[in-house]
Amino acid sequence: MLKINPEGLELNETVVFVNRVSKVVKGGRRFGFAAMVVVGNGEGIVGIGYGKAKDVPEAIRKGVAKAKKSLIKVRMKKKTIPYTVVGHYGAATVIMKPASPGTGVIAGGAVRTILEAAGFQDILTKSLGSSNNLNIAKATMNGLMSLKNVKDIEKLRGKSILEIYSRPFQTMEVTNNEIR
Repeated sequence: MLKINPEGLELNETVVFVNRVSKVVKGGRRFGFAAMVVVGNGEGIVGIGYGKAKDVPEAIRKGVAKAKKSLIKVRMKKKTIPYTVVGHYGAATVIMKPASPGTGVIAGGAVRTILEAAGFQDILTKSLGSSNNLNIAKATMNGLMSLKNVKDIEKLRGKSILEIYSRPFQTMEVTNNEIR
């Protein structure tokens, strides 16, 4: 998957979550913040970033910078995905299925934010396993990165698209009420 240069793109930034973390030291606790951010242009380009800092605005800024470095181009077909795909990361699994026009984005949490930032309008999803937002977001991105176009599949299988989609019908023999 090719990385996209963010220069010249009009990207929308969305904060998925901000987490307060603490470190126990000799004098007490030191607090910090971690922020997960999604950036996308609504036309198939999306990226996620995770930033950590002592204050919230700095954590969000770092997250945005990392998200812009991880931009990818996602395959779309009429504002949905071309086929069912499963993304895995750690114990998190996200299943994404194409949907008919008018269905909407049926997803929750981090998955919804990523898909809306990418520009999907009709898609069905289900999160399985871990409920950790960071792992679910990475599983979603892995699933979107695994989408291939027709030419990639042709090269992978060594067949033309007609050979892939056209299957000869098999004839069946029926004798003594048994199918052979």
